[in-house]
Amino acid sequence: MNSMLRAAAFVVASSLAVTSLAGPREQARRLHDRIAGVPPSDATLALMQADIAAGRLREAADRAMQDPAFYGVTIKNLATPWTNRERTVFAPLNDYTATVIGMVRDDVPFDELLSGDILYVGRSGLGLPAASASGNDHYAEMERRRLDLADALVRSTQSTAYGLPVAATAGVMTTRAASQAFFVAGTNRAMFRFTVVNHLCSDLEQLQDTTRPPDRIRQDVSRSPGGDSRLFLNNCIGCHAGMDPMAQAFAYYNYDEAQGRLVYSAPAVQPKYSINADSFRPGYVTRNDRWDNYWRQGQNALLGWDAGLPGAGNGAKSLGQELAGTRAFASCQVEKVFKAMCLRSPDSSVDRARVATVTSAFRSGGYRLKQVVADVATYCMGE
Repeated sequence: MNSMLRAAAFVVASSLAVTSLAGPREQARRLHDRIAGVPPSDATLALMQADIAAGRLREAADRAMQDPAFYGVTIKNLATPWTNRERTVFAPLNDYTATVIGMVRDDVPFDELLSGDILYVGRSGLGLPAASASGNDHYAEMERRRLDLADALVRSTQSTAYGLPVAATAGVMTTRAASQAFFVAGTNRAMFRFTVVNHLCSDLEQLQDTTRPPDRIRQDVSRSPGGDSRLFLNNCIGCHAGMDPMAQAFAYYNYDEAQGRLVYSAPAVQPKYSINADSFRPGYVTRNDRWDNYWRQGQNALLGWDAGLPGAGNGAKSLGQELAGTRAFASCQVEKVFKAMCLRSPDSSVDRARVATVTSAFRSGGYRLKQVVADVATYCMGE
């Protein structure tokens, strides 16, 4: 047994030694593979090798990001799971994913992801169906023809393409794909939950706080599930006390399956906000889209809310600003990129320190996701 352990230790040590001794050429190849998802050409490899040998790591990373596959494969695969409940990468190209790709390419500040009047569509002259609020044909055709997304996409607005009021646009939350996935049926709590999962990297179970006041919990939540009020006080209240006041921001939104599109009904609250009202008649009745963030106090203050924002408002746009203004939002983007570039989670103290450093630079440097990709990919290119 001792000899087997010594042999295993020797293999691990040898592997680490080889990794640490990886030269500029091996690092250049690995950097390109991680960033673009495809091997580099000989010419690109030689240029990246020279950059790394000279300590020009950002330049080497930039060369890899010039490969169209960086947008059409790496960023597409990063963003696509955010667009569906199954969180699968095997979903069709859609307006949510295309908008993320365009924002990354154009260095649009990523903290506008949940609030901007922004939409990326295929440029004119490509013979594509028009971008439509009631169908995905525009993006499906781009994917069918395998167009270079780095070249094909141009910036537009949801207010222009979809006819939404500017004040009702909220970045990717009001794209057709997100609406179809998270505003359909239900109670619109799904939009809040999946936005928090995808962009704050926390699920509601992690954010439960039973100390928050329950005054904004809707009528459809029983206060004695199964006849036992303790379940509500020790469990249900933990999520709903914080979630329901913020999910009220979506009170005017619905995805109409018959029309295949997002419907915005201001100033009329969607009927879904009053379903199952008999579960607890004294519960909160939604009359408008006013939201309040009860998580600014209590344990979830650790999410790092922006002290320069009021912590309350009307509608999805201001809620998106509230969520994207957190330290957790910035850190979440860095962690997702870390997993994509390093093929593992940031587990060690050194990894976590790197994530913290990159997160700070991300926030102070204009929320440019390409900078995050470069900083993280060069960190683990020797692995």
